[in-house]
Parts: sequence; C-alpha cells; structure tokens
Amino acid sequence: MKLLWDNLYSLPRKILINMISKIVGSQWWRPKNYQLRMKLIITYILLTLIPMTVLVYFSYHQYTKLIEEQVGENIPKILDQTNKNIDIQMSELEDLPKRLYNSNQVLSILRKDTYSNQASLQLDYYKVNSYLSLTYLTDKSPLIGVFLWSNERFFSSSIEPYSGLEKKPDFKGNESIVLQDQIDLRFKGKPSFFLMTRKIEDFENRKEIGTLAYAVNLSFIQDILMDINNQNKADMWIMNSQGKVIYHTDPEQNGSIENLHNYPTMNGSFSSYVDGEKQLVSVSESEKYDWIMVHQIPMKHLTGKADVIKGVTILFFVIIGLGTVVISIILAWGVSRPIYKLSRLMKDVEKGNFDVDLKVDTKDEIGILANSFNSMISKIRELIKEKFHIEIRQKQAELYALQSQINPHFMYNTLETISMAVEDNDDDTVIEMVTLLGKMLRFSLSNKNRIVPFHKEMEHIRNYLTIQKFRFEERLSFDILSEIDLKQLYSPKFILQPIIENCIKHGLEARRGTLTIRIYIRTVPGKQPGTKDVIIDVEDDGTGIDENTLEKIHSLLKSDPIGRRDSGFGMINVHARIFMLFGERYGLTVESGTSNGTLIKFRFPVIEGVDEVKKYERKEEYFYE
Repeated sequence: MKLLWDNLYSLPRKILINMISKIVGSQWWRPKNYQLRMKLIITYILLTLIPMTVLVYFSYHQYTKLIEEQVGENIPKILDQTNKNIDIQMSELEDLPKRLYNSNQVLSILRKDTYSNQASLQLDYYKVNSYLSLTYLTDKSPLIGVFLWSNERFFSSSIEPYSGLEKKPDFKGNESIVLQDQIDLRFKGKPSFFLMTRKIEDFENRKEIGTLAYAVNLSFIQDILMDINNQNKADMWIMNSQGKVIYHTDPEQNGSIENLHNYPTMNGSFSSYVDGEKQLVSVSESEKYDWIMVHQIPMKHLTGKADVIKGVTILFFVIIGLGTVVISIILAWGVSRPIYKLSRLMKDVEKGNFDVDLKVDTKDEIGILANSFNSMISKIRELIKEKFHIEIRQKQAELYALQSQINPHFMYNTLETISMAVEDNDDDTVIEMVTLLGKMLRFSLSNKNRIVPFHKEMEHIRNYLTIQKFRFEERLSFDILSEIDLKQLYSPKFILQPIIENCIKHGLEARRGTLTIRIYIRTVPGKQPGTKDVIIDVEDDGTGIDENTLEKIHSLLKSDPIGRRDSGFGMINVHARIFMLFGERYGLTVESGTSNGTLIKFRFPVIEGVDEVKKYERKEEYFYE
C-alpha cells in the first residue's frame, strides 16, 4: 500500500516534467496549430491541473522540509545533552584510579621492590587482586576488567576470562584511552569495550609505582543512548576525530571507518542519501573528549503521517482533475461554438455570400458581436439592393466605402486575437477588444450619413488602431495629434481607415519589423479668400513606395478619380469620394520613397454646423442621382 502511495505521489511530478519537456521540444502548442475550442480546453486544463500539481508537490515538499528542519534542530540539542551525560560518566571513570590511594595496604605493596620468598609475593597478589575485584568490579560498575602493572608484577581481576596481556602494552602518556582494535586484549563473549589507563604516582616518594588499566564495557553508552534511539528506527554511533567508530548500535559496525569529508558539519544536522534513501543525519561533537556522536534516521520514518495526507491529497487531485477536464470541455465548447460559426460565416461573406445569419441567444459580448454582425450583413444586403441601379463606376466606389467599414479580414484577425487572449485567460483584453469592436460596428451601422462629426471619425480610427495594437503588440505604435477642436467640425465618413489599413498591410503584414503611424490634424487658409481647409497628415516609417509604383499612383490620382482601377483601389477610392463631395481642389497627395516611409495628405474644406452638413449631403445625393 505504501509503495502505491509513493508511486501516486511521484506521478504529478513526472506528469509536470514530461509536459514541460514536450512543450519545449515540440510544436503542438503553437496557437496556429489548433482551433479555438481545443485551445480553450488546453488552457483550462493547464490553468487548473498544473497549478494544482505544483501546489500538491510544493505543499508536501514544504511540509517534509519543515519536519526535517524541526527534527534537525531538536536532535542536535538532545545529542549535546547526551554528550554531556557521557562526559559526566567518563569523568567518573577517570576518577577510578584514585580509589587505589584509599588503601595504604595496596600502596605499600606497590612500593615494594623485592620479596624474601615466593609466599610473600603470592600473598600480595591475592591482596591486590581482591582489592581490585571488590573496589572496581561491582554490580553497577561498567568495568569488565582491571589490570595493574608495578615493578615487574602484574595484578588483575576481571568478570570474564581474558587473553592478550601476556606482556605489558606500551601505553603512551599519563592518561589515555585505548580502543579495542588497538590492543590484543580480548574477553570471553567478545563484549565491546575500550581501555582507560593511568600512571600511579607515589606522592610521598615522588616516583611512579605502577600503571592502572581498566576495560570499560560500552554497554553504558547504549543505556544512555536508548532514550533517543527512536525505537531502533535510527542508527547511532560514536566515533573519534579520525572517523574510527567506537560504538555503534549495530555491533557489526564497531571499528569501521567513516569518511569525515561527507560530514558538512560537526555540530548540527544535514540530509544525505544512503543506498538511494534519504537520511537525516545529526552530529554533536564532545567538548571534552575526542568523540563525535552521530544520529541517522530515514526521512520516511519522520514523514509517515505526511504520507497519509499525501495519499488523500492525490486522491482528491485525481477527482478534481477529472472534473476539471469535463468542465473545461463544456465551457470551451460553449464559448468557441458561436465564434467558430461567426468566423465560418465571415469566410462566406468574404467570398461574396451575404445571405447568412448568425443566431446567438446570449446577451454577452459574443451576443453583441453576433447582433452587430447580423445587422451589418443586413445593412450590406440592403445597400447592395438599394444601389444596384447606380452606374458601375459609382457603385465600385460606394461598395468599397461600405466594405471598409468592417473588413472581413480585419474581423477574422480580430476574432483570432480575441481567441488568443481567451487562451491566455486575459479577460480584461478580451472585454476591451470586444467592446472596441462593438463600437466600430455600431459606428459603421448606426450612422447613415456621409458626413459625420470629426471626433467620431477619429474615435473610430483610434479604436481600429487600438485593436490592431492588441494584434501586433510592440510592433505597432501610433500617435494622434490635433491642433483644432474636433467636436466643432465634421468630416467625410471612413476616409482614414482604408489608408491606415494599407499602412499596416504593407508596413507590418508584408515584413517583420516595427511600424509607427502618426496622424496630425490642422487647419490652413483655404484656396478661396475667407475660407479654411482641413489638412490631415498620415505618416508612417514603413518600407515606403518604390519609384515606379509611386509614379503610377500619382498618375491615377490625376486622372479620372472615379474610373475603374485595378490597383491602388483603396487610396484612389478615398480620393474619389473627397473629390465627388468637395470638388477637384480637394483630395489626397502621396509622398514616399524606398525605405523612407510614406506621407499621405488629406485636404477638404472646414465643415461647421448642421446647415453645412446638409449641403454636402444633398450635393452627394444629387451627384449620384
């Protein structure tokens, strides 16, 4: 069961890693490769499953890390106290040789140099050995043997039979600790021990009279460590500064060598991997002795309760994940179906089929867009039917002006940009683009006049450029500056959008780079005394127009402005409309050069007041009739 939970826990991390590697190494995520509903489904799934996966993984990781930190802080403190307890015990062991000075009889024997007979020698052996046994080898003592060398004599007493002390070892220093593997001494039953030695001094005669050595059973360390051994789940050992193991909870490890280079600290905790399993290692160094205490426990024993929480979390994660997939499919289908249908109908309209109808019952932005689309298509059908009898040259100009209100390519690209914003979960961008597009459609369909308030025309072109800004982002920038109060003047409808479309088409869509469009509005004295004309400069820093094309455009502008054109139709059409409204003194001029950008100037008379507007409206109607 535990193995199953471990595999389930590793599953989200593996899914996340595989998902990221596939995204980076493949092309499937490119927006152009999938339809909108698939993008929405993938977006919903990624926006729910990935955060949930990351949340589950990092929550468990932080929880186990917290446990590791808390245990890593507490265990060294316990080890420090344990080290102090051992130090106290060792101090008591160091004081054991002083007990010899409590017996004057033993001291007098140790001071003897010679014996008159063998019987006296054997009697002294008996007296000293008995004193050693009664004094040091008590029931509560951790000693298993006591040995005393003095003037070529060897006194001893032990709990178990021993071997290996046929001759006196070479003890170094006045006091020393000799490890078991450093001496030949062995006891029956092979208990683990170390040997403590001390020189015996005759303070009255100021000379050395012997060497005392006593074997200390390591079981006293085991009794001290029992409280923190965590029910045998942890391994504990004591080693010296060379890495030699003095005591280990696993007796088979006694005497082994530890590589101290693997220990980043000698007082504290750190994590390490042993045989592929993560371990928490705590270390405490004795302040008095050359001993280091180590506590090592597998992390899985510390995080056992967390594994239960992990299993429950993964179960809920699977349930919520499946629910998220189902909900994402339903939502994606509901959002993308009307947009998909609208884009398909737009393609039909682009081919010239205006007998279409988009039925959407919702009242959200999609519903507004659908109603505006249906209204636009209905208006187009009415205009086509109403103007069918107009002479073919005028018909071309009017139809182009009408189609410029909302270009199907522009609609399709705008919807595609909206779908990408939906995919990125950028609700603010979606709302703003749909709102701007609705305003453009409303302006296109609600105002039937050919002359409109100037500020409405500029608001329309600003909305158009803002939508294009969402599409091209940093590649497109624009600036609109006016020296006059646009709310007081009027302008021909839809004269700027075809020109701006050409700027974007030739400056951005035909090449990779950036484009800046500047619109500057001002008034100048008219060509007749007492009149004023409006000048609109549309300037871009695009690739410009080559000399042959520019010459052809100048020729078309100077010729019949309403004649049939095979190229440059948008620019010529706008020029023709201004010409038909205001006369031959007004229209467009073009200045450009290769790699120098393009400057297009509009010129038409200042129109103020409703009477002036009606005059031009009547004039145009009369012109067409």
